[in-house]
Amino acid sequence: MAKGQPLKKLARLKDDDVRKRLRAHVVDGHMNLEESDPDATPLVNKKAAAAAAIPDEDRIMNLQDQLHAEGKRSILIVLQGMDTSGKDGTIRHALRGLNPQGTRIVAFKVPSAIEKRHPFLWRIRNALPSAGEIVIFNRSHYEDVLVPKVHKLMPDSVIESRYKEINAFEKQVSAKGTTIVKFYLHISYDEQRQRLLDRLADPDKNWKFSEADIKERPFWDDYRAAFDEAIAATSTDVAPWFIIPANKKWYRNWAVSEIIARTMEDMNLQYPRPHLNIADLRKRLKPVP
Repeated sequence: MAKGQPLKKLARLKDDDVRKRLRAHVVDGHMNLEESDPDATPLVNKKAAAAAAIPDEDRIMNLQDQLHAEGKRSILIVLQGMDTSGKDGTIRHALRGLNPQGTRIVAFKVPSAIEKRHPFLWRIRNALPSAGEIVIFNRSHYEDVLVPKVHKLMPDSVIESRYKEINAFEKQVSAKGTTIVKFYLHISYDEQRQRLLDRLADPDKNWKFSEADIKERPFWDDYRAAFDEAIAATSTDVAPWFIIPANKKWYRNWAVSEIIARTMEDMNLQYPRPHLNIADLRKRLKPVP
């Protein structure tokens, strides 16, 4: 992958080149997180990413406005990753250009007693975006294959059948007009440790610390293997997985923002063109004498 580039050089890159390099984050069947560098910052450096932040916010805001006005299609953004990988931070920074009125964030935790009485995709179906809406899943239906895989809560045959259910479900959702984009935020074992220590060191962040994070750290390799398997089995043309190097938060934010913006551009969103008698309407809007 290309090294970070200064803003002037980035500005001269052809749009197709940017797209091509961002597409390098897409999983195309083979999956091994050990081969992906969580410190990588291909294509852009920190200064260039910072300079692009405000223009990208305006760009996403305009595209979302078109999505809402069109009122026919929707977008589902799935965020997954190890604990402390930055799911909340991605929502706050990479997606801050989204209008809250047309955006909904759903955080999936351990299934409730009611949810457990239903098929595992039941609660996911109930949270899908409506026409014109963008929904962000902070964790998702993938928790229902990852945790059981790591902690051996069900046979592998059941987990493999769930992969097929997920693929069929996402294909159905896509066919109904929802564009699905899935991000795995890729951090290292050492980076997770440092982020946990930072939470302990800052009294204002102590509340974010969970002892469960420490209890799960011994299962790091198991989780990585489970992600490898799940992502390889469920990265499809209609619901691709993007592996985002996330040790550098600024790169994570830039890459996610760019991918979402370009995904929306590829949807060819259009404002409705109602049949209005503009001349007559302007006359009727003349000020009162």
